[in-house]
Amino acid sequence: MAGAATAQAGTLAGLRLAVVGAGWAGLAAAVAASQAGAQLTLFEASRQPGGRARNVALAGAGGQPALRLDNGQHILIGAYRASLGLMHTVGLDVARCLQRLPLDLRDAQGQGLALPAWPSRLPAPLQASAQALGTAWALLRAQGWGWGERLALLRRLQAWQRAGFACAPTASVAQLCAGLPQAVVQQLIEPLCTAALNTPLAQASGAVFLRVLQDSVAGGPGSADLLLPTVPLGDLLAEPAWRWLQAQGAQLRLGQRINQLQPVADSQAGAGWLLDGQRFDAVLLATPAGEALRLLRPLAAETAAGAGAAASDLRSWLQQAQALRHEAIGTVFLRAADVDTTPPSPSLLTRPMLALAPGGVAQYVFDRQQLTGEPGLLAWVASTLDAALDKAALTQRVLAQAQALPGLAGRRWQPVASIIEKRATFACTAGLQRPGQQPCSAWPRLLVCGDYVHGPYPATLEGAVRSGQQAVAALCRAVAGAHSA
Repeated sequence: MAGAATAQAGTLAGLRLAVVGAGWAGLAAAVAASQAGAQLTLFEASRQPGGRARNVALAGAGGQPALRLDNGQHILIGAYRASLGLMHTVGLDVARCLQRLPLDLRDAQGQGLALPAWPSRLPAPLQASAQALGTAWALLRAQGWGWGERLALLRRLQAWQRAGFACAPTASVAQLCAGLPQAVVQQLIEPLCTAALNTPLAQASGAVFLRVLQDSVAGGPGSADLLLPTVPLGDLLAEPAWRWLQAQGAQLRLGQRINQLQPVADSQAGAGWLLDGQRFDAVLLATPAGEALRLLRPLAAETAAGAGAAASDLRSWLQQAQALRHEAIGTVFLRAADVDTTPPSPSLLTRPMLALAPGGVAQYVFDRQQLTGEPGLLAWVASTLDAALDKAALTQRVLAQAQALPGLAGRRWQPVASIIEKRATFACTAGLQRPGQQPCSAWPRLLVCGDYVHGPYPATLEGAVRSGQQAVAALCRAVAGAHSA
């Protein structure tokens, strides 16, 4: 982002810009717009920034200290270069806040795929060769797979690479992987698809899945590395970005929900907007899809009497946003009641993150002691969660998984918190038409960003950051075009 920010410097000088929403997309947009010189006001309906990637304060019980947990356990990967660049921009010490590990999808018994770590100081051409050899070597050494299974996956990866990691837009991940051995699908494809797309294989977009593979496993040195937060999630971007924006003189409004968005009648081609009566030159909506729909639906009447193409644009955008389905993610925090919390306490898991055997409600478990220093605390993540499952039922099913996991059986567990984000992600299905960045061509200074907006990534933190930055780049082009006209 540094290069893009430098190129845009001054482009938005003097522009009164409102960004609505302070999740990762809104924060990324706000930082980019501030770098471009905008007079920025950032509105956030909740009492803290971060959106679905925020801190959750939990009072201590039974003599335990208070905790700052996450609104869901998150994973980043080395390919998330826009997110990492944004963190650097706002002054975050990335090496301190993220634990970098080679991609490791092994379970408690060591079965599954793990990529080796390679020296970081090799020359670039050797780094690329080392990663390619390392991926092939890891596939050949994957535990629990026979030679036929390993070679079948290696051949399929080579075929995808020859095809430029592209497929028909209507192809599902299940169709893409048809013919692969069951062990490969269960221990590699399904965990990757669940973690990245949060959509079942039979419905998940093969095209988006291949893009994730291209940018991670085939994306160059370190791209496939796991980056696991070692600080509370809000400290990873939201709070540092908030402080950075304050230092730049941005107007920041927490706990302020926007109720009405209107074009200014005396402005040219959507170059003026009213947010609850306050005038701005441009507006960027960085809210969840439902909130964007609430604000944009009343504008359909504004286009009805105007150009037919503009009215069609907005109707199409509203229909695509309305058609989005959402998937839930649950995170259950369990503490081992029989663990000695006196430092140094032994870790419960052999690695900071373990994949879990198919069949259970959770797909991954994280050792918070190895990540954030909380003794005896594990976070169990259940993606593609049945929306009908409540917190009590989810907790009981995770407790059953904990009792059955090798190395944890027989321990006494204390449920600490169960968090279900019912609209955690959009369902990234094959052939999905996602709403675009500009809801109406007649209004070039009204833009939308978020992980659900059209783009190559699924509903990830990286997708949100890129969307926010791209929306500001589009606004810069619109403003520059108006000045040159």
